[in-house]
Amino acid sequence: MAAAAVRYLRTAGSPPSGRATGRALPHQEREEKRADTLPPPDLRAVRADERAPVDPAVFRRVLGGFASGVTVVTAPAPTPSQKGASEAGDGVPGPAGFACQSFASLSLEPPLVSFMVARTSKSWPGIARAGVFCVNVLSAAQGELCRAFSVSGADKFAGVSYSPAPVTGSPLLEGVTAWIDCEIHAVHTGGDHLIVVGRVRALDEGRGDEAPLVFHQGRLGTFTPAE
Repeated sequence: MAAAAVRYLRTAGSPPSGRATGRALPHQEREEKRADTLPPPDLRAVRADERAPVDPAVFRRVLGGFASGVTVVTAPAPTPSQKGASEAGDGVPGPAGFACQSFASLSLEPPLVSFMVARTSKSWPGIARAGVFCVNVLSAAQGELCRAFSVSGADKFAGVSYSPAPVTGSPLLEGVTAWIDCEIHAVHTGGDHLIVVGRVRALDEGRGDEAPLVFHQGRLGTFTPAE
């Protein structure tokens, strides 16, 4: 599924410089041929007959000590011209989206952000196909919204109020503390996840007076600033 999602990116959005005519420059052709011959990344740190160096339960518990903000990453419904336009997200025609706590700012010049998504995610192919996404920073009052977007196999947007983000048209959820409208800039492999880099096209505060939603040790909570 991850490989298919990356292929969607190659057909989404505007072609890069030198590809407007559909013909690659000589150096680009060499780079693409070389990339095609490289072995796939090794996604297993240990062999099947070896003991894992870290207990997964301990890994989750220790890393859970790092509190993070909570977002919902969304993408618009596919257009008829896009591949697989009959399905998006979890196989339901319409926009795609999932709850994400791995969002982070990446670069100021150029303005880049990033998030991580599991290679097995059912929402990711819809986002990759669209080639764009909007990061919705949830407020402390949106815990139920977070839980709704954490479930697979359902229409996550049922009963959810949103409007199109100004540049990409991705769903901008009502009541968020901030939003970041992006085009997909790059996708990298990272073990059992993909690292998605987005180029920011527009952003703004939403309900800036609302405290953000925070995830810590497996629970949702409220951020309280220090005095």
